[in-house]
Amino acid sequence: MSDLRQLYQELILDHNKKPRNFRKLDGAHRSAEGFNPLCGDKITLYVRIADGVVEDIAFQGSGCAISTASASLMTAALKGKTLAEAEALFQNFHRLLTGQTADTAQLGKLAVFSGVNEFPVRVKCATLAWHTLRAALGGQDEPVTTE
Repeated sequence: MSDLRQLYQELILDHNKKPRNFRKLDGAHRSAEGFNPLCGDKITLYVRIADGVVEDIAFQGSGCAISTASASLMTAALKGKTLAEAEALFQNFHRLLTGQTADTAQLGKLAVFSGVNEFPVRVKCATLAWHTLRAALGGQDEPVTTE
Protein backbone atom coordinates (compact mmCIF):
# COMPACT_ATOMS: atom_id res chain seq x y z
CA MET A 1 0.00 0.00 0.00
CA SER A 2 2.88 2.38 0.69
CA ASP A 3 4.11 1.92 -2.91
CA LEU A 4 0.69 2.94 -4.19
CA ARG A 5 0.64 5.97 -1.90
CA GLN A 6 4.08 6.99 -3.13
CA LEU A 7 2.92 6.67 -6.74
CA TYR A 8 -0.10 8.83 -5.96
CA GLN A 9 2.10 11.44 -4.29
CA GLU A 10 4.44 11.47 -7.29
CA LEU A 11 1.52 12.03 -9.68
CA ILE A 12 0.19 14.90 -7.58
CA LEU A 13 3.64 16.48 -7.34
CA ASP A 14 4.15 16.11 -11.11
CA HIS A 15 0.85 17.86 -11.88
CA ASN A 16 1.71 20.56 -9.34
CA LYS A 17 5.14 21.25 -10.86
CA LYS A 18 3.98 20.93 -14.48
CA PRO A 19 0.25 21.60 -14.50
CA ARG A 20 -1.50 20.63 -17.70
CA ASN A 21 -3.76 23.18 -19.39
CA PHE A 22 -2.34 26.00 -17.26
CA ARG A 23 -3.05 29.00 -19.48
CA LYS A 24 -5.67 31.54 -20.37
CA LEU A 25 -8.01 30.03 -22.93
CA ASP A 26 -8.73 32.48 -25.73
CA GLY A 27 -12.22 32.04 -27.13
CA ALA A 28 -13.62 30.54 -23.94
CA HIS A 29 -17.42 30.50 -23.85
CA ARG A 30 -17.53 30.39 -20.09
CA SER A 31 -15.27 31.21 -17.17
CA ALA A 32 -15.46 31.42 -13.40
CA GLU A 33 -13.27 32.32 -10.46
CA GLY A 34 -12.80 30.29 -7.31
CA PHE A 35 -11.17 30.98 -3.96
CA ASN A 36 -10.33 28.84 -0.95
CA PRO A 37 -9.80 31.33 1.91
CA LEU A 38 -8.52 28.65 4.28
CA CYS A 39 -5.55 27.70 2.09
CA GLY A 40 -5.32 30.77 -0.15
CA ASP A 41 -5.93 28.84 -3.38
CA LYS A 42 -7.21 30.96 -6.27
CA ILE A 43 -8.29 29.76 -9.69
CA THR A 44 -9.78 31.14 -12.87
CA LEU A 45 -11.25 28.41 -15.04
CA TYR A 46 -11.95 28.79 -18.76
CA VAL A 47 -14.18 26.46 -20.79
CA ARG A 48 -14.90 26.29 -24.51
CA ILE A 49 -17.96 24.22 -25.39
CA ALA A 50 -19.04 23.01 -28.82
CA ASP A 51 -22.26 21.05 -29.36
CA GLY A 52 -22.57 20.22 -25.66
CA VAL A 53 -19.01 18.91 -25.43
CA VAL A 54 -16.06 20.37 -23.52
CA GLU A 55 -13.90 21.22 -26.52
CA ASP A 56 -11.14 22.84 -24.46
CA ILE A 57 -10.61 23.76 -20.83
CA ALA A 58 -7.81 25.60 -19.04
CA PHE A 59 -7.03 27.34 -15.79
CA GLN A 60 -4.80 29.93 -14.19
CA GLY A 61 -4.14 30.73 -10.59
CA SER A 62 -2.10 29.79 -7.59
CA GLY A 63 -2.53 27.32 -4.82
CA CYS A 64 -1.24 24.38 -2.90
CA ALA A 65 -0.06 21.18 -4.59
CA ILE A 66 -3.41 19.43 -4.12
CA SER A 67 -5.42 22.32 -5.56
CA THR A 68 -3.14 22.76 -8.57
CA ALA A 69 -2.88 19.03 -9.28
CA SER A 70 -6.65 18.64 -8.99
CA ALA A 71 -7.25 21.43 -11.52
CA SER A 72 -4.62 19.97 -13.84
CA LEU A 73 -6.00 16.43 -13.70
CA MET A 74 -9.58 17.70 -13.96
CA THR A 75 -8.91 19.69 -17.13
CA ALA A 76 -7.15 16.71 -18.70
CA ALA A 77 -10.03 14.39 -17.80
CA LEU A 78 -12.80 16.67 -19.07
CA LYS A 79 -11.62 17.42 -22.59
CA GLY A 80 -13.96 15.74 -25.04
CA LYS A 81 -16.60 14.96 -22.40
CA THR A 82 -20.24 15.97 -22.74
CA LEU A 83 -21.67 18.33 -20.15
CA ALA A 84 -23.60 15.39 -18.65
CA GLU A 85 -20.40 13.34 -18.44
CA ALA A 86 -18.64 16.28 -16.79
CA GLU A 87 -21.38 16.50 -14.15
CA ALA A 88 -21.25 12.74 -13.56
CA LEU A 89 -17.48 12.94 -13.13
CA PHE A 90 -17.93 15.81 -10.65
CA GLN A 91 -20.42 13.76 -8.62
CA ASN A 92 -18.16 10.70 -8.62
CA PHE A 93 -15.08 12.74 -7.64
CA HIS A 94 -17.05 14.40 -4.84
CA ARG A 95 -18.13 10.98 -3.53
CA LEU A 96 -14.47 9.87 -3.52
CA LEU A 97 -13.38 12.91 -1.51
CA THR A 98 -16.19 12.66 1.00
CA GLY A 99 -15.51 9.00 1.79
CA GLN A 100 -18.53 7.63 -0.06
CA THR A 101 -18.46 4.79 -2.56
CA ALA A 102 -17.00 6.03 -5.85
CA ASP A 103 -16.38 4.39 -9.22
CA THR A 104 -12.59 4.61 -9.31
CA ALA A 105 -12.47 3.06 -12.80
CA GLN A 106 -14.45 6.04 -14.13
CA LEU A 107 -12.15 8.44 -12.29
CA GLY A 108 -8.95 7.11 -13.84
CA LYS A 109 -5.98 9.18 -12.64
CA LEU A 110 -8.29 11.29 -10.49
CA ALA A 111 -8.40 8.33 -8.08
CA VAL A 112 -5.02 9.57 -6.76
CA PHE A 113 -7.05 11.86 -4.51
CA SER A 114 -8.63 8.93 -2.65
CA GLY A 115 -6.56 9.58 0.48
CA VAL A 116 -7.58 13.23 0.71
CA ASN A 117 -10.74 12.38 2.62
CA GLU A 118 -8.49 11.48 5.56
CA PHE A 119 -7.60 15.21 5.76
CA PRO A 120 -10.90 17.13 5.77
CA VAL A 121 -9.23 20.53 5.41
CA ARG A 122 -7.63 19.32 2.14
CA VAL A 123 -10.96 18.26 0.63
CA LYS A 124 -11.66 21.94 -0.06
CA CYS A 125 -8.32 22.23 -1.88
CA ALA A 126 -9.09 19.24 -4.07
CA THR A 127 -12.65 20.31 -4.89
CA LEU A 128 -12.06 24.01 -5.59
CA ALA A 129 -11.49 23.54 -9.33
CA TRP A 130 -14.55 21.29 -9.55
CA HIS A 131 -16.88 23.75 -7.85
CA THR A 132 -15.45 26.47 -10.07
CA LEU A 133 -16.23 24.27 -13.08
CA ARG A 134 -19.86 23.96 -12.01
CA ALA A 135 -20.05 27.74 -11.63
CA ALA A 136 -18.60 28.25 -15.10
CA LEU A 137 -20.95 25.74 -16.71
CA GLY A 138 -23.88 27.27 -14.83
CA GLY A 139 -22.99 30.82 -15.89
CA GLN A 140 -22.51 31.95 -12.28
CA ASP A 141 -21.10 35.47 -12.08
CA GLU A 142 -20.10 35.48 -8.42
CA PRO A 143 -16.75 33.95 -7.46
CA VAL A 144 -16.97 30.50 -5.90
CA THR A 145 -15.70 30.07 -2.38
CA THR A 146 -15.09 26.88 -0.43
CA GLU A 147 -16.47 28.49 2.74
